[in-house]
Amino acid sequence: MYRYGIKRLFDVIVSLLALPFLVIIMIPVAILIKLEDRGPVFYNASRLGKNMKEFRMYKFRSMKVNAPDIRNKDGSTFNSENDPRVTRIGKILRRTSIDELPQLLNVLKGDMSFVGPRPSPLGNKNLYPKDYFRKFDVKPGITGYNQAVLRNKSTMEQRVENDLYYVENVSLFLDIKILFMTFVSVIKSKNINRYENEKEKVELK
Repeated sequence: MYRYGIKRLFDVIVSLLALPFLVIIMIPVAILIKLEDRGPVFYNASRLGKNMKEFRMYKFRSMKVNAPDIRNKDGSTFNSENDPRVTRIGKILRRTSIDELPQLLNVLKGDMSFVGPRPSPLGNKNLYPKDYFRKFDVKPGITGYNQAVLRNKSTMEQRVENDLYYVENVSLFLDIKILFMTFVSVIKSKNINRYENEKEKVELK
């Protein structure tokens, strides 16, 4: 029952309550991004949502303009404390997860939910185990069970396990718990990066 109506109402109410915060923070963030390299303020990425429908996901830009998309061998996003692709202001935005705030607009549009598996890049489908396609039964989220537990430190195997756990146990209580755990993780700056250095082998896609 929750996932078919009340969850959407929950998303809209929480997003509207959070929207003034986005508006207040957007001006100084936009100025800082522009001052650093004069590039665009937002990064709009193509992602797969519920029922594998493609949509444009909004973020504050945290990488240099035209930075290459680097993936780990398991298909997960490469991230490191010393990633040269990330701008100075981008490191702050990522540490605080402020770069994800524009996704409030995706939630209001109905592309995303406040809580759910993170949106999938378009080129990763051939890397997913068969069961993992069940993640597309629900809307992707700004945060999710995997982000609350491991944030950016998870392997693809861990992400699959955590995302499927969420799909099988969607509830208002679980969503509230995930939001609280995410808040604690961000405040404590936990699991921001999967790697502490650049020595691990990665593949460009």
